[in-house]
Amino acid sequence: MTWLRSATTTDGRLIDVELRDGFIRQVVAVDDRRSRGNGAATGDEVDLRGQVLLPSFVEPHAHLDKALTATVARNVTGDLAGAITAMQTLLAAMTVADVVARAEAALRIGLAAGTTHVRTHVNVGELAGMRALEALVDVRERWRGLVELQLVALVSHPLSGQPGRDLRRALAEGADVAGGCPHLDPEPARAVAICLDAAGEAGRPIDLHTDETLDPRLLTLATLADLVIRTGFTPGAAASHCVSLSMQPPDVQARVSEQVAAAGIGVVTLPQTNLYLQGRAQPVGTPRGLTAIGPLHRAGVTVAAGGDNLRDPFNPVGRGDALETASLLVTAGHLDPLAALDAVTAAPRRVLGLPAVTLTAGSPADLVALPGPTALDALAAAGPARTVWRAGRIVARTHVHTDLAAVPAVPAVSAIPAPHPLSRPWEAAL
Repeated sequence: MTWLRSATTTDGRLIDVELRDGFIRQVVAVDDRRSRGNGAATGDEVDLRGQVLLPSFVEPHAHLDKALTATVARNVTGDLAGAITAMQTLLAAMTVADVVARAEAALRIGLAAGTTHVRTHVNVGELAGMRALEALVDVRERWRGLVELQLVALVSHPLSGQPGRDLRRALAEGADVAGGCPHLDPEPARAVAICLDAAGEAGRPIDLHTDETLDPRLLTLATLADLVIRTGFTPGAAASHCVSLSMQPPDVQARVSEQVAAAGIGVVTLPQTNLYLQGRAQPVGTPRGLTAIGPLHRAGVTVAAGGDNLRDPFNPVGRGDALETASLLVTAGHLDPLAALDAVTAAPRRVLGLPAVTLTAGSPADLVALPGPTALDALAAAGPARTVWRAGRIVARTHVHTDLAAVPAVPAVSAIPAPHPLSRPWEAAL
């Protein structure tokens, strides 16, 4: 049993939280505890005064097989086509051991920042073969209890050929979710149908790279929603990126968003990578490249947010920190800060089909504490000092110590010169 003492919630309350057997056993308001003596000092205690306590972060869209390759696979043009080109040689040359080493390095970065669940897309077939999938199946099993992984089989195109067969093979060899990029396919609508068929046959969810383009003529998100509704697909569906939706007229945005809501499709927006890749051909009034978050929210669609790429040709920077993603949703996506935090905690849990985590009795004890008097301060500062719990056990703790040079003392009041007799010196010339 462990007590987390005097933690601050997102709505500013001070609470004590008892953790037991991987779950939150009880939550006691600090004032109530003091007046009634609840939560007496028994078991381990963690002092969280001056810290905000949140559900741990969930990364709904990563590429662990590509992570940390920016220095060896340079994107010369900086756009999506340049990133894809840069990856071709790397995919052909990568080994199982290489993928394992880089994926685990990325997981350590994320876990230290508070991420305990990750859905990662994995290139399979064509140049990559099944090597990256083999590597990440091994990583998934060895990291259980620390970080839970879901693996999405990311196949190339055309889906009507070998990539479609690769998708079925990957789902049989350990992939948890069916994936692909139908908007890049010569027959986008047919590609969506092939992915849905493969996922349905395997009884697995689907998560597609969808309309990662500013071209308004491509809107396979609507196709996906229509097919999910017409086929009665139930294992769960997610659409990542959905950039072209932001380029549609308001009435089309609203209509498609309502279709997506009716189909129960979760949308994953990926601000960092799309801000980097999109809009380079439009130097005037450059679009931000995020999906239409507002219309999707108004229609009732769950919109989660992810980091996507970590220091690879698709995004050469990034801290692997969900708070970086949330901050970009505030500045580039115009979300309220608490809504941005929801997009990296509660929303991705719904999209990934994970149990909800709340600061209430009975909830899984997957938590992160970080310094700050309020949730806004914690998000704005996003310092590295954090404590992370997975199933009630501390799995990461980062301490930060800073030494600053001495600041000169403020002069005594008597030493401050008297003010000039004219409060506005320029009046002397009048």
